[in-house]
Amino acid sequence: MNKIELLAPAGNLEKAKIALLYGADAVYVGGKSFSLRARASNFTITDIKELCSFAHGFNKKVYVTMNIIPHDEDLKELENYLKDLDNCGVDAIITSSLYIIKTCENVAPRIERHVSTQMSITNSNTINHWKQMKVSRVVLARENTLEEIKNIASNTDLELEVFIHGGMCSSYSGRCVLSNHMTDRDANRGGCAHSCRWNYHLYEGSRKLNKKNQFYNIGSKDLMAIRFIPDLIDLNVASLKIEGRMKSTYYLATVVGCYRKIIDLYYKNGAIKEEEFIWFESEIAKAENRLTSTGFYNGIPTINEQLYDTRCEQPTQEYIGYVLDYKDGIATIEQRNYFCLGDLVEAFGPNMDNTRFVIEKLIDVETNTEETVARHPLQKFYINCPVKLSKHDMLRKVK
Repeated sequence: MNKIELLAPAGNLEKAKIALLYGADAVYVGGKSFSLRARASNFTITDIKELCSFAHGFNKKVYVTMNIIPHDEDLKELENYLKDLDNCGVDAIITSSLYIIKTCENVAPRIERHVSTQMSITNSNTINHWKQMKVSRVVLARENTLEEIKNIASNTDLELEVFIHGGMCSSYSGRCVLSNHMTDRDANRGGCAHSCRWNYHLYEGSRKLNKKNQFYNIGSKDLMAIRFIPDLIDLNVASLKIEGRMKSTYYLATVVGCYRKIIDLYYKNGAIKEEEFIWFESEIAKAENRLTSTGFYNGIPTINEQLYDTRCEQPTQEYIGYVLDYKDGIATIEQRNYFCLGDLVEAFGPNMDNTRFVIEKLIDVETNTEETVARHPLQKFYINCPVKLSKHDMLRKVK
């Protein structure tokens, strides 16, 4: 049995490398064309080639999203784009377009074709139809329950990919037109304005129902399926997918790192203890800036899985520094957010246990002068650290 894949998002090259370094087995990215995240930095062909070289050096994979609902004008450069991706070494594309799938098969047959969640796949008959189209994998709709995933897995041998963490759409499998109507930005061609997450007044006829300074939105809580990881591994699901190409490097490092550790822990011990689940959930909360739920895993969501009149967009801890080097008890870090001498911080990374300590030394690298405050973005400092750190480790302020 192959070990389950952990698949992470990345909006730019830096984020992709962090996701891989913190434990992702593969990353999915959007190019400058055919992607549903037009506001992400996205990748040039040169970026994609560099990323493929980096990922393959660790025996990891790169998938490129081509999951827009394409119109005729979107397809003019399709063949050339697929050939460019092939030359870069891309391992797979993710798409909901049969035309893109068949074109890829013809002009870049080495590249695997994965069927996007936007196809709203909820049954094994549909999956077996896609198997005849020579695809390698299907991404199941987020609207499947665990029992439905179990039934699907028992009736197909095609690879299954499921979402385990990140944003949920108010419309079925992301096929939403709210943004089109309200902002003239096509959500299915990369321009979603997340209109479901805006603040709204609530009226019954002409009578306003919400109180002063009370608003409503129709967005869902984010998905967090960490307690379902053992079940999904046992079902021989091929890939566990994290959503969030717009998310920060800190978010990716925290969330990817937690899922990497819990997957490895289950393979090692065959079970996850309750106190371990609680610890992983508290770790994710240090970076998660929206309320979470289990989505559809336990069945049809109720009011408890929706945001409605509750919003929370502040992580419990703040990312303050990125480690560049470490020698003889002194770490060289690059500032990411304001912090001060005397602050209690926590160091974490892909190959270390979380360690807390107080910043007792803060020296500007450029001027070699002692400071009391780190207030300038990307400013470099020497700080004391009681545990050995490595490049790419991170520091967060303990609140």
